[in-house]
Amino acid sequence: KLCEGILNILEKDTKTSCQVACLEALRILSRDKKVLVPVTTKRNMQILMRLAKLDTVEDPLERVSEFPVIVEALKCLCNIIFNSAVAQKLSLELNLAAMLCKLLEKCKDQQFVDDIKCFDLRLLFLLSLLHTDIRSQLRQELQGVQVLTQALESSLSVRWTGEYKAAEDRDRPPLSLQETDCAIEALKALFNVTLDSWNVHSKNESHQFRYMAAILRHCLLTTGPTEDKTEELH
Repeated sequence: KLCEGILNILEKDTKTSCQVACLEALRILSRDKKVLVPVTTKRNMQILMRLAKLDTVEDPLERVSEFPVIVEALKCLCNIIFNSAVAQKLSLELNLAAMLCKLLEKCKDQQFVDDIKCFDLRLLFLLSLLHTDIRSQLRQELQGVQVLTQALESSLSVRWTGEYKAAEDRDRPPLSLQETDCAIEALKALFNVTLDSWNVHSKNESHQFRYMAAILRHCLLTTGPTEDKTEELH
């Protein structure tokens, strides 16, 4: 009942501070699988998707004041999808993976979106891990390898000196914690999406994998903010 009450409030147009507080409470409650059973419905998933800007609207991410709401809604969706088989099935019906790819596109060349990008990538990782049909959809329909490789390239701030050669900057400072976390989530999702990619048939696929290999090499030469984070990144 508490979760339903929170979602009823979130369905209305309330203040940003109220939305964030409600989503934080829901995120904590959503760690309990028993609590999720009555609230994992198509309507409730759509409420959270709308708050996370996972919709067909093409509006850019301009209102920085809304960013905390987007991040908390993405965190809630991560918990719910991880803990609920029903939510995993609904995510395919609601075309959640496609919406996440669109949100990643909106994050391009934007400031203050690292947290949004990180939890978007984490959700793509979870979906590709837990649902084989979504893994196939990402690979075949949504150009997931390209989308995720570009997200990884952006997180690592790769500079190119040749078609498949990234610049080696020995004096480059370590990645920030947010950049490292984004790169790690992109790598995890890429692993799932490319898991069955033993046979590369087309010229475009060949280019994509050579491009990805160059970025992965650059990643191995990159350091994170701490030794533990560098080890996790590698």
